[in-house]
Amino acid sequence: MKSLRLTMLAGLALASGHAFASVGVPEPAPRDPAFIDTFREIVETDSSITSGSCTAVADKVEARLRKAGYGDSEITRFAVPDHPKEGGIVVVLQGRASDLRPILLLGHVDVVTARREDWVRDPYTLIEEGGYFYGRGTSDMKSIDAIWIDTMVRLRGERQRPRRTVKLALTCGEETSGAFNGAQWLSNNRRALIDAAFALNEGGGGVTNGKGIAEGGKLVVQELQVGEKAYQDFTLTVTNPGGHSSQPVPDNAIVTLARALDKVHAYQFPLQFNDTTRAYFTRSGALRGDETGRAMVALAANPADGAAEAVVNRDKMLHSLLRTTCVPTMVSAGHALNALPQRASANVNCRMFPGNSSEQTQAALVAAIGDASVSVEERTRDKPVAKAPPFDPAVVGPIEKLAAKYFPGVPVVPSMSTGASDAVYTGAVGIPTYGVPGVWGNPDGDGIHGLNERIEVRSLLTGRAYLYDLVKTYTY
Repeated sequence: MKSLRLTMLAGLALASGHAFASVGVPEPAPRDPAFIDTFREIVETDSSITSGSCTAVADKVEARLRKAGYGDSEITRFAVPDHPKEGGIVVVLQGRASDLRPILLLGHVDVVTARREDWVRDPYTLIEEGGYFYGRGTSDMKSIDAIWIDTMVRLRGERQRPRRTVKLALTCGEETSGAFNGAQWLSNNRRALIDAAFALNEGGGGVTNGKGIAEGGKLVVQELQVGEKAYQDFTLTVTNPGGHSSQPVPDNAIVTLARALDKVHAYQFPLQFNDTTRAYFTRSGALRGDETGRAMVALAANPADGAAEAVVNRDKMLHSLLRTTCVPTMVSAGHALNALPQRASANVNCRMFPGNSSEQTQAALVAAIGDASVSVEERTRDKPVAKAPPFDPAVVGPIEKLAAKYFPGVPVVPSMSTGASDAVYTGAVGIPTYGVPGVWGNPDGDGIHGLNERIEVRSLLTGRAYLYDLVKTYTY
């Protein structure tokens, strides 16, 4: 996912006058100074692609885990020579049972760049204020990273080792398309090191009714992410001989590109459902209860129901959940004010529905444009096809059972992200990857990828308690 929680559930929480019937205020969880110290340390270590270092975060994580008792045989550091600041770490706590496949705790430690002059507070100082922790990465996703680190420390301190092996992989590169991506590198080069029956990742979590619990709000829903789209950029290019602008010709690169982009804008990819989105439309539509909710239920039952689709498509989030989407995001053209353009190019960003390849999407764009003079090229080669993990009762059951304990009356709903995360890489090599519930946020996104990013203190602490119990349920 891009880590921004671009899910349908945020849209539902914001629906005017219509939200889930069951809401809740979770009980406060205890505050552990050692955990807060871990969280503070990784938030205050800049790990952006421009000015920071993921390797520096991994250094500090390694020091904490060694202090907890992990040794050389249990810790693997990795990086590549041309990206020394984008290194990561894998830690393995060996289980007692050889017949149980491991579980993998997956997290990225890189963050989107933040500039001090734009923020109200220093983005790389953890500041607690008004019931929230502020700082870059507090929500995306150093909160879960800290929980995974803390979980590994606590498991090591248990009287008895878990029956199932637990692995932690903290990587870099999720936030920057085209950068060195640690999850992709591990999946392609060290598959055995991260082998697991399934992985737990970012992408799930709760949504409030518009205000944090600290502000008198309530938790509306907890989401379990079961699948996501795959991210791909395509470069559209038109070239001409150019010439003097005083003598225009019919064949103009800018005009040709503009026509192509207009066709991309008008093209709608065909509607698709998978198990996750069908379950979501059916269950959440029924809970929603408004015109859109009724249309969601009808469309899940009959995807050919054009009237229902027309209602659903009014919601940009729901529209995106039903298909691959492609949108122009950047344009570059011309070389002089007084010259005919020799080149015009544009970036078209696509979010591909699970099961759709870059090649299929590229072919659809070429057909929609219908002009051989416009080249359409993949920006990133060999992009894996997104694969939705199964609704495995062995995975989903404990999630739902513990959620009933920690978040009474709050429904757990399967979700598919319209964004993308590192799950696309682990899923591609046969490790089903789920975005876990636990921490929650507000529908406005809490500044993820933007200014003044934050996470509610109560969300972080309750998420820590829930996720630790969840990992123990899977492993003991």
